Amino acid sequence: MAIQLKSARVERWPVAGQFVISRGATDHVDVVVAEIEGEGALGRGEGTPVYYLGEDAAGCRDQILHTAAHIAAMGAAEARAAIQELMPPGAARNALDCALWDLEAKQRGLRLWQLVGCDGAPTARVTAFTISLGTPGAMAEQAATAAADGYRLLKIKLTGTDDRLRVSAVRKGAPEARLIVDANESWGQVDLLTEAEALADLGVEMIEQPVPVGTDALLDGVYAPVPFVADESCHTAADVARIGAFYDGVNIKLDKAGGLTEALRLADAADAAGLAIMVGCMLSTSLAIAPAFVLAQRARWVDLDGPALLARDREEGFEFREGMVGPRVG
Repeated sequence: MAIQLKSARVERWPVAGQFVISRGATDHVDVVVAEIEGEGALGRGEGTPVYYLGEDAAGCRDQILHTAAHIAAMGAAEARAAIQELMPPGAARNALDCALWDLEAKQRGLRLWQLVGCDGAPTARVTAFTISLGTPGAMAEQAATAAADGYRLLKIKLTGTDDRLRVSAVRKGAPEARLIVDANESWGQVDLLTEAEALADLGVEMIEQPVPVGTDALLDGVYAPVPFVADESCHTAADVARIGAFYDGVNIKLDKAGGLTEALRLADAADAAGLAIMVGCMLSTSLAIAPAFVLAQRARWVDLDGPALLARDREEGFEFREGMVGPRVG
């Protein structure tokens, strides 16, 4: 029953072109990968450091190496429960937690969705494709290319400045696409209702994290025509009680939650509070998407395009076709 850490390593994956959000641009992503052995089986998990929390891949790897000694005598399920207390939420716990889920499923001869308790096998879902920051013209070109590639749900990164111009440009580039936007905490000084109404007129159906973390009460009494979804303001199930009155939904990311275990708890808490569920991701390979994809079966919005934004993915990666994400067939 005892498990052991086979490896904890940092991997660098190149981005296709450049990924730009309000906090900066990147041409690669560093991820941490954990591999756990037990009973002849191998479990793997991947985490992407949460940059705005100051995480980095080397630090996440070191967290995993430090924790491994404390769980070496345990079984997979016991170890998974233990790391919820031994490690804080974040990419390191996510990689280790998902590796332990993967290991237990293989040891028991189950698929992950069966071990989680889903009613049926996951099916392909429509996923958003992210339009990174640029000039309105550049974003319109990105949108046209994404639409030509079959994406029907586009997620537009915003900055709080010239947002309507950017959304209007994307709408012109992809007139038939569904649109959601990520304000990335940039609307702290804007008229929230007026801005939301203007974007609704452009066909936007959801606004993610409009205000800075800690200022969520700015949304109190703002009855917008589209839902507000918390991202940076909601990491774990414990956050729902604090932010639930100000938002209509939560964006669940396994890296923020610290793994599938806490992400499932967060989804249950969101359901209990009447909040819609969005399942998102960081830049990542398909190894990180596999557990998120199981949770995405419960989501109103799915944003699992991390691997689609890379120059290459793992050989056994997910398939992105006609705007949908699903397991590769054959």
